[in-house]
Amino acid sequence: METQRLTLVPHTIEETLARIEAMEPAQRAHVSPDWLARVRDATVADPWTLGFSMLLRDTGAVVGTCGFKGPPGPDGVVELAYGVETDHQGKGYATEAAEALVAYAFGSGLVQLVRAHTLPEANASTRVLTKCRFQLVGEVIDPEDGLVWRWERGS
Repeated sequence: METQRLTLVPHTIEETLARIEAMEPAQRAHVSPDWLARVRDATVADPWTLGFSMLLRDTGAVVGTCGFKGPPGPDGVVELAYGVETDHQGKGYATEAAEALVAYAFGSGLVQLVRAHTLPEANASTRVLTKCRFQLVGEVIDPEDGLVWRWERGS
């Protein structure tokens, strides 16, 4: 996938597992056990589960990662996630990546609603989602993240 300034390159199973193994224990503690089990059980690279590296088109430098928290459910809902390296934040890369993920999701024919969760306060992620035409639905308790704001965008 390409955006104006980014190329989104799908992760492989091997590099995903290597990235997790390279994490500090404190970071690894935040990795969803359910997601990790799906990665370990995967036999083919699935972008719905493994996600993408965000590379600058002009230099190939990795500026972050993005993807979904899993494949679309039977209800046609998928949740997106993204993160930009500290040195590259504030340059609009998360917004470009989120828009590309939304287009990918709706273009698949499997998704009717894209969801995202943020910390329950105004921050960079809430600005990204607002720019991407997501609507704040309200506060919910996420089983892994606790109290969060839920954002949604329909097709």
